[in-house]
Amino acid sequence: MALLLLCLPAAGGALELEDCRISAGPGYPGIKARCGNFQRPLDPADPDGEQLELRVAVVPALDLNPEPDPLVPLAGGPGGSSIQFYAAYAHAFEPVRRQRDILLVDQRGTGESARLDCPFDEDLVEGQYSTEETIAFTQTCLDQLPHDPRFFTTSVAVDDLEALREALGYPALNLLGTSYGSRVAQHFARRHPGSTRTVVIDGVVPPQLPLGPGIAMEAQRAVDDIFARCAGDAACNERFPEIDLDFAALRSTLEESPAMVPLLDPATGRPTEIRFGRDELAGAVRLLAYQPQTIAILPLVIHEAANGNYVPLAAQFQMTMTSLADALALGMHNSVMCTEDLPFIDRDAIDFEALESTYIGAMQLEALETICSIWPQGPLDEGFNEPLATDVPVLLLSGTSDPITPPGYAEMALVEMTNHLHIANTHQGHGQIAAGCMPDVIGRFIATADPGNLDYSCMDRAFVMPFFVDFSGPQP
Repeated sequence: MALLLLCLPAAGGALELEDCRISAGPGYPGIKARCGNFQRPLDPADPDGEQLELRVAVVPALDLNPEPDPLVPLAGGPGGSSIQFYAAYAHAFEPVRRQRDILLVDQRGTGESARLDCPFDEDLVEGQYSTEETIAFTQTCLDQLPHDPRFFTTSVAVDDLEALREALGYPALNLLGTSYGSRVAQHFARRHPGSTRTVVIDGVVPPQLPLGPGIAMEAQRAVDDIFARCAGDAACNERFPEIDLDFAALRSTLEESPAMVPLLDPATGRPTEIRFGRDELAGAVRLLAYQPQTIAILPLVIHEAANGNYVPLAAQFQMTMTSLADALALGMHNSVMCTEDLPFIDRDAIDFEALESTYIGAMQLEALETICSIWPQGPLDEGFNEPLATDVPVLLLSGTSDPITPPGYAEMALVEMTNHLHIANTHQGHGQIAAGCMPDVIGRFIATADPGNLDYSCMDRAFVMPFFVDFSGPQP
């Protein structure tokens, strides 16, 4: 890392990029890049005050004479690292990297950019804490944060990205935002339209819809669709003929009497025992419903648990909690949700009876309300909650089996876009960038900036994992 590759003037001092390797996390292979730290003021209104260092990486284009505008992947969460996100899905970006640099920056509060973290507590995440315990935990988190959490919102982050673009001399950016990153991409295009060449938003969060009660409702819809697919599949229906009733009985059993499940910790391999009740069931099922590969085992593991074998689902829950703790900066997550979502939820419009009937229930909404009752709100730009009105080329991607951002969300987002294409992939889950031939489709879109003439017929042949009928896999 001693070889200086690039040194350009930047806000707050020189931006030095040196040889480095980035990865999706410990134990993952490294990817060659050029890395540096970009200084930005904590409070945009006080440019000479406290400074933050944002971690930046550039993965150079394969072409020695690349196009001048890079691709900028933006991670989900909120609270995920964009550098780790890119490294985990680097193969999906290769068609774009043939002609363009990949510009990566961990959004303030995430990854190595002044990460705002809190101790991760499974009981809090799964709604086990009382209101008083949640408030005490949240206050402890606030007291140990290294920076004022007000200044870690999307409205501040998009100006960081624009300052970085100017510092590196790129004339414009191609944005690719997934899940929460789709919100960042849309708001950047709103604030800095002249700096935006194209936008890809995957698992779309529409600006006019605050996240909250819809999470549980969409999760229930997705599980109902999975059970309906199983009923329509001869092998799945024969093996699990009443999987919806199995699930209902399992929820009732675990609500009345949570199980203590002995298992080998999926991360360490050490023997452990975990409590597995209705809330832990909800956490496991929700994450299994995200992708076709894990959807394929959902009827099997639900059936096993309904018949007394809790280990597969409990192990999935344990892995989920471990991965969330590693992946998401909870302090930054709270700063976003408590500024951009919770204040805009209309409780009077919520059908609480329908919400409570879902397998998740109201626990997430109630926990968010409690956390946000003491979490400080940060800057929010005017028009933040309005649909993006733009003629910039936009490609919107959805999966019809997405349990959190269904295709209808993309339709809400595109109402003021005049140059767009929405692709909804059948039976795909949350996140399309690596599905089937989608990397090539995205590559062609960014190369041409022409959504009106984009051929995506290859996605008709995209593989969807068939249901497992036992732990050996699907029937031949």
